[in-house]
Amino acid sequence: MTDPSSQAPLHLVTGVAGNLGSSVAARLLADGADVRGLVLPGDPAAARVPAEVDLRTGDVTDPASIERFFDAEPGRPLVVIHCAAIVTVEAGFSQLVHDVNITGTRTIVDACLAHGVSKLVYVGSTGAIPERPRGIPITEVDHFEPAAVVGYYGQSKAAASQIVLDAVRTSGLNATLVQPAGIAGPDDYAFGPVSSFVIDYCHGKLRAGIDGSFNAVDVRDLADAIVTAIDAGGIGESYILGNELVTMRRMFALLSELTGTPPVTTILPAWAGHALGKASDAWHQVSGTPMRMTSFAVYNLTRNNEYDSAKARRELWFTTRPFADTLADTIAWLEREGRINALAA
Repeated sequence: MTDPSSQAPLHLVTGVAGNLGSSVAARLLADGADVRGLVLPGDPAAARVPAEVDLRTGDVTDPASIERFFDAEPGRPLVVIHCAAIVTVEAGFSQLVHDVNITGTRTIVDACLAHGVSKLVYVGSTGAIPERPRGIPITEVDHFEPAAVVGYYGQSKAAASQIVLDAVRTSGLNATLVQPAGIAGPDDYAFGPVSSFVIDYCHGKLRAGIDGSFNAVDVRDLADAIVTAIDAGGIGESYILGNELVTMRRMFALLSELTGTPPVTTILPAWAGHALGKASDAWHQVSGTPMRMTSFAVYNLTRNNEYDSAKARRELWFTTRPFADTLADTIAWLEREGRINALAA
């Protein structure tokens, strides 16, 4: 009779219906791995997950469903990649963000300890790392302090990252943390910040930009690094996964070049952006209408977004393609999905 512990590991991916989770699953499948994915009940994006993934319905906030998600043959090695999270441009406290990002991570960590998993790769965020003065690249930290970062999303990811580190240091959990910057790329069926920005630009909804920058990594490059971290990531080590800094002016130029959309040339100074963000916050409070250009979103554009990924390049062989290539692939995908009609040849 075959010893289950001699079998290939079963890879458990939370948030598998998301852009990053589905990309991680695809990369694992390409390597011949056995993959099980967790999806929320009724999530329409589940139809986009590779067919070879064993889909299980559940919620990281529901310990009973997580117990079912972890169920496997006794002794079979388990590898967990925890991608599930809620991202928001609202700065204030959110019970949903707390429940998913903090309580959900604790639930996953507890399950990892109870089942003796062979490895956990936790997907955090550079938002969990304190900002440094402009001109000084941001590097990894060995302790996460929620009060040291701006916005509840970053605070929740800092708290969750520390939960993972505490389990490593006090309970012997074999875990590696990766801290991606922004995420971009094709197959983003949740239509995250970059995809939504491209759609709005091509539809003429953006009249001006803010004098700022962002840092976004191709989801496929992130998936490669995350899968590499299963074996190469150090226990209790954290790795920043960042990319080149792209200014808003450069983003507008690339979009017009790649889509043929008339260029937007008006760039507002940072102070005007902050005023606009406060006005958006006030309107949201009055109307309840979701706003993209919140004061927190403006902060993220005008803060120091330069990250040092030297450690990940050295230990995880992390490489990044040019952002222009990622943007071109994203535009081509949005065209295929019928979301935009690019005019460029």
